[in-house]
Amino acid sequence: MAKILVLGSGMVGRAIALDLAKKHDVTATDRSEKALGTINNDKVEKKILDVTDTKMLKELAMPFDLVVSAVPGFLGYNTMKALIEAGKNFTDISFLPEGIEPLNEMAKAKGVTAIMDMGVAPGMPNLIAGYHYHRMKMHNFEYYVGGLPFERKFPFEYKAPFSPVDVIEEYTRPARLKENGVAVTKPAMSETELMDFTGIGTLEAFNSDGLRSLLYTLPDVHSMKEKTLRYPGYIRLIQVLMAGGFFSHKPIRVKNTEVVPFDVTTSILFDAWKLQPSEREFTVMRIIAEGEENGIAKRVQYDLFDEYDPAESISSMARTTGFTATAGAELILQGLFTTKGVCPPEIVGSDEKCFGFVMEYLKQRNVNYRKS
Repeated sequence: MAKILVLGSGMVGRAIALDLAKKHDVTATDRSEKALGTINNDKVEKKILDVTDTKMLKELAMPFDLVVSAVPGFLGYNTMKALIEAGKNFTDISFLPEGIEPLNEMAKAKGVTAIMDMGVAPGMPNLIAGYHYHRMKMHNFEYYVGGLPFERKFPFEYKAPFSPVDVIEEYTRPARLKENGVAVTKPAMSETELMDFTGIGTLEAFNSDGLRSLLYTLPDVHSMKEKTLRYPGYIRLIQVLMAGGFFSHKPIRVKNTEVVPFDVTTSILFDAWKLQPSEREFTVMRIIAEGEENGIAKRVQYDLFDEYDPAESISSMARTTGFTATAGAELILQGLFTTKGVCPPEIVGSDEKCFGFVMEYLKQRNVNYRKS
C-alpha cells in the first residue's frame, strides 16, 4: 500500500481518488470544500489546498510516495514545477498549454519520474501510437474523440465533463498537424467532416490541438491529425460566439463597469454545460495507425465506447481519463516505468510490458479499446 496525494477533486479527480483508494492510502485535495464533499469514501482523507500556494503544496506532498495531478490546464505547469522541485514522482492529466522541455530537464536532474498527459486524450492515443510506432513502419496516425450527453438539449447539445475554461481553450488553441512530412498549423474547429458511429449516429469532427508531443516524438510519421467529435451543428454555434467577441480577453466597459468577455462567457457556459451528477453521457474514440509491418501494408484501428457508470456514479469521461491516470500511477509505483524526466504516454507505450499493463488495467474496469 502506497501513500498517494491527489491534486484536484473535480469529476476526474474524484474518480482517481476513488479508484486508488481501493488499494492505497489516498489523500484528496482541492481548494473547494464542496468538491471534496463529492468524494463519498471514508477511507479517502480530504484536505483543502490551493495549488497556487506552491510552498504549501511542496510541504504537503513531502510524505507521499506519489502524486496524481488533476488540476485545470492553466494551473498545470506551475503545479508540475513545484512537484519536481519537491522531488516527487507523479502522473498528470492537466493538458497544459506550455512546452515541457524545461520541466523535463529539471525532472531528470532531480531524479523524478513523471508521466504527463496520462488521460483519455491526449493519453491513450499516445500510448497506442508509441506501441505501434516501434513495431511497424508507421506513415499515418489519426484519432477522433468526443465526450457527449445521451440527451441532446437545445442549443448546445453538449455538457462539459471538465472545466469549461479548458474546453474553450481547446476551441481557440491553433491545431498542429502533420501533412506529407511537414508540421502545419491550422485554426481550431477547421476542416469539419461528418462521421458515422455504430449505435451513436452521425457526429461532426473538427481539428483540435490534441497531437501535442506526438509531433516530435514520432518524427518518421508523415501524416498525423487529431479531431474532436460533437453533435452536428455545435461547431457553428461556437464559431458564432468566437466571431462575436465572446471569447475575447480584452476588457470592455458595460455601464461604467469593466468586464472581460471571456470571463462572462465562461460563467454563463459553466451553468449551461454543467454535467449533472447522474446525467448519462458517453465517450467515443477511434484511433487509426497505418503503415507497413514486415513489408506488408497494415492498418490498426482501436474503438472505444464507454458510458456513465451508475453503480459508482462516475461519468464516462471521468472513468476513461481518471483510470488511465491511475494506471500510470501503478506503473510508477510497481517499478514498471522508471524513466527519469517528464515523459509523454508514447514513451510509456513503447514498452510492451507497460502497454499491456495499461490495457489490462482498463479492461478490468470495463474500459475496453476494441482492436481491429
